Amino acid sequence: MSKTAWLFPGQGSQSPGMGRDLAETSPAARAVFEAADDALGFPLSQLCFEGPKEELTLTENTQPAILTVSIAALAALRERGLPEADFVAGHSLGEYSAAVAAGAMDFRDAVQLVRKRGRYMQEAVPPGVGAMAAILGLSPDQVAEICKQAAEGQIVSPANINSPLQIVIAGDAAAVERAQELARQAGAKRVVALAVSAPFHCALMEPAQRCLGLDLEKTAIADARIPLVNNFAAESVVAAEEIRRGLFQQVPNPVRWEESVRRLAAEGVTRFLEIGPGKVLLGLLRGIDRSLEGAAVGDAESLEKALS
Repeated sequence: MSKTAWLFPGQGSQSPGMGRDLAETSPAARAVFEAADDALGFPLSQLCFEGPKEELTLTENTQPAILTVSIAALAALRERGLPEADFVAGHSLGEYSAAVAAGAMDFRDAVQLVRKRGRYMQEAVPPGVGAMAAILGLSPDQVAEICKQAAEGQIVSPANINSPLQIVIAGDAAAVERAQELARQAGAKRVVALAVSAPFHCALMEPAQRCLGLDLEKTAIADARIPLVNNFAAESVVAAEEIRRGLFQQVPNPVRWEESVRRLAAEGVTRFLEIGPGKVLLGLLRGIDRSLEGAAVGDAESLEKALS
């Protein structure tokens, strides 16, 4: 029998206006936004609904905002009778949304935690010191070798292994620039410098990991009701301590998204529902395996389509 997985997006999927129509049309979604505002002590919902974009794209705001819109969309779906998934997974920040969806973490705890996570990540590396870039058209092994050649005593490594031919790298700005040039020489189809506030998922994030680890230890995490495929090991986990360990280890380590999707497919998942703003994960799904079916729900219109 075919199985279903819920996927939750990470940073980069945000846009002003997100979640507004969910809050206007779904009491359950509206309650999620109200809970976020109360837990954080400021109107995060207004930032989601109205912007400004400059404030929304600050990492410490982006992370709780995307989490909140994702859980609001899920609340609206559940309110309408959506059957529970067989598995959940999330891309980077999205793993927190997945943990909430699986019943492993309370939403109010999660939204407070990811706001701190965003702040720690932003503060770990001074502006301009780090960088990220997307490399399209080269294999993970090729990109890993290019990073080794480009390092020259600095840090640069694969940060997001998104699909067979889409790898994001992160590290010291000069090393990332050298890796981009080597990737072009190696025949990459495209090399794109990313406009990000910090070099996520590389060793430069170890200070953020240490700070977050202290908060994770204080956060109540329960065994998941739905198996969660994590970023760090691309493994299906249920036990609370395995979920906690995955959230800790993902900070300075690469997001193994392609492996995560293939793990879900190996478990019998053929239907994927991306829940939250944007359709980034749906695009990656097609790049991994076109036989896998997917839909995205991030607003009231797409919610109706998915339910029908």
